Amino acid sequence: CTDERRETVQQQLASVFERYGLPDRMTMDNGSPWGDTTGTWTALELWLMRHGIRVGHSRPYHPQTQGKLERFHRSLKAEVLQGKWFADSGELQRAFDHWRTVYNLERPHEALDMAVPASRYQPSARQYSGSVTPPEYDEGVLVRKVDISGKLSLQGASLNAGKAFRGERVGLKETQEDGCYEVWWYSTKVGVIDLKKKSITMGKGC
Repeated sequence: CTDERRETVQQQLASVFERYGLPDRMTMDNGSPWGDTTGTWTALELWLMRHGIRVGHSRPYHPQTQGKLERFHRSLKAEVLQGKWFADSGELQRAFDHWRTVYNLERPHEALDMAVPASRYQPSARQYSGSVTPPEYDEGVLVRKVDISGKLSLQGASLNAGKAFRGERVGLKETQEDGCYEVWWYSTKVGVIDLKKKSITMGKGC
């Protein structure tokens, strides 16, 4: 990617999904645009989840969570970047492309019994079309649309669901506790509401 803006990353991911299909799950770090250190939902996470991709994050300051990826990055830096100078991003991309061919198609790996990684690759059966089905909720679930400012209304209370949910329809499931609701988006619980406190908590730990 030429930058780390959400729109740029999303466009590149869409190109990858068009070619290889949709993954079941993606694990990523907590930096922008992938995640948020406060634990709230991001627009990129919602875009992935909208396409049926489960989203997970590594523990903050624990790179070993994604040990294989970190090892891959070390190899990439040592073999492509270290001590090298590139005239422009195009030259750098060509170096990446060449290394990718060597890594995946030519170099045997001990962890794969000296096979090449491409021999173990299987394309996803889930195709990416770019279109999604709006969320549907069970009968009895209250449905609220989050407004342009990121807020939803419930029994006179204006609650901040977050900017990532602007324009989205969320489902509110009443719990056993009086005045408390679970906030659902598609099949994911994304928050909780406590009307007694007129509060809403949105995040991955809810």
